[in-house]
Amino acid sequence: MTAVLWPAGAPTGKYTVWASINWRAVSMFVKRLQMRIAKAVKEKRYGRVKALQWLLTKSYYAKLLAIKRVTSNKGKRTAGVDKVIWTTAKQKTEAVRTLNRKGYRPQPLRRIYIPKKNGKKRPLSIPTMTDRAMQALYKFALEPVAETLADPNSYGFRLYRRCADAIAQCFNTLAKSYSPVWVLEADIKACFDEISHPWMLDHIPMDKEVLEKWLKSGFMEKGQLFPTGKGTPQGGIASPTLANMVLDGLEVTVKASHSTRIQGVRPKINVIRYADDFIITAHSKELLENVVKPAVIRFLEERGLSLSEEKTKITRIDHGFNFLGQNVRKYNGKLLIKPSRDNVKSFLQNIRETIHKHRGSETVALIHDLNAKVRGWANYHRHVVSSRIFNYVDDQIRIDLWRWMRRRHRNKNTGWLYQCLIISVKADEDATALAHPNVINVASTILSFSFTFKNNLSASPQFNEPVSPMAFAPSNSPAFLGFKK
Repeated sequence: MTAVLWPAGAPTGKYTVWASINWRAVSMFVKRLQMRIAKAVKEKRYGRVKALQWLLTKSYYAKLLAIKRVTSNKGKRTAGVDKVIWTTAKQKTEAVRTLNRKGYRPQPLRRIYIPKKNGKKRPLSIPTMTDRAMQALYKFALEPVAETLADPNSYGFRLYRRCADAIAQCFNTLAKSYSPVWVLEADIKACFDEISHPWMLDHIPMDKEVLEKWLKSGFMEKGQLFPTGKGTPQGGIASPTLANMVLDGLEVTVKASHSTRIQGVRPKINVIRYADDFIITAHSKELLENVVKPAVIRFLEERGLSLSEEKTKITRIDHGFNFLGQNVRKYNGKLLIKPSRDNVKSFLQNIRETIHKHRGSETVALIHDLNAKVRGWANYHRHVVSSRIFNYVDDQIRIDLWRWMRRRHRNKNTGWLYQCLIISVKADEDATALAHPNVINVASTILSFSFTFKNNLSASPQFNEPVSPMAFAPSNSPAFLGFKK
């Protein structure tokens, strides 16, 4: 087998046609440089780390990949203050030339606000396409350092980690009979908006000039420019990585605050963090109040941060606590993790708003939007004890859909609604399904119905038990919506 020889430095070849780019080769080259950076960090060769980061940010392949990242994510059609987006292949190819450190000057951020669960609004700052691409480029060089130095139990905004991993760690930490019984629920107040700029410039291992330009770029709101003296903007590609690096070291600090045994009992201090939300366990309430919490406060004060008083509290595992949309609680010594009540309430409210929005739409549009929401919510909670919650949500959605049907067909009786309500959905193109269209599942994990239809367009609905989300595939054939009486 012939080995592939990669150049030692940045490649010099340039593509003139966007569609002709070999993305596999581009990704492998960038990953190779990132692995070299991570290896140098482990060996504590920080001069080599800086040299490799410089090489990566100058790489033509890394610039191509940065352009691809910002033009293929969900915000690709969201413009900054310059109202420019890159949609054509020519624009993307020419944009590579703009990603240069020399003469780079980021434009102000476009400030918008999105609603929060508590009724308040969260500020969101949107960079221009060029600034987003520059952030993606420098994030390629910063990410290997962040991943190598990250806390072991940090799960937010990290590669190959997700909320389910954090919840699994909660189970591993709290499920045993000898597990800690006291938990400090902590939340950092306005984490992204309050981070100290001097601390970041002194401790974040990246190009200081570029980082300072990002932090001091300011934001535009209602046509007026506002300066930014602290914080890293929410909405930037590099912001989650920067915030994670600011909070890295929390786990080591907390465990070092009290590492000795008390009367032969281990302190049982554990830290589980997802972005700016984290929990800390210990064997006693006094240890959390008198030792751990002051250590956390001192750690955050160095970085210009503070704990949110309304969201930070100490609770016993028998009383339970909410973390990442789940309720973690022990019942008679057995740990059960369920979807939290607030999360279920918020989801049902979202479903009802969606149904209300589609009160005049075609049925297929309603089912399409509902399935996307229900699949996503069910997949998020399917790793925990959620069977009864799924049944409850299933019943609530069925009631809401029945009311929607009655409103759409005011002059039809109940029998007609059960037998003759027809919708068009995209059915599975599988040959077997087309040849034997007796039962087709087109709803989601919770909205699991079976549909029977014949050539004479008559339907006989039946109800199925919830099935795996993998059973639902895109479809092209007509189907009939059925409801359980």
